Amino acid sequence: MSNAHYKLVRHDGGWAYTLNGTYSETFPTHDAALKVARRVAVEQRVPGESTYIEYQTPDGRWHTEHVLGIDRPDTDVSG
Repeated sequence: MSNAHYKLVRHDGGWAYTLNGTYSETFPTHDAALKVARRVAVEQRVPGESTYIEYQTPDGRWHTEHVLGIDRPDTDVSG
């Protein structure tokens, strides 16, 4: 099982959360960003339907794989 670690950071005059180097929208306060990051982290753990996904790796290769709806990451929020 993977881990999704959300981190709160100052960003663009306010606060945002990041995941794997990607920033959320900017929030005016730390508390606002924390509230949304916690909600997003909880939503990541909700099981879904099993399905096929396609993705491209940095070397340009495409992959297709079957993912189980119960294979959800552990999540946490810091900052």
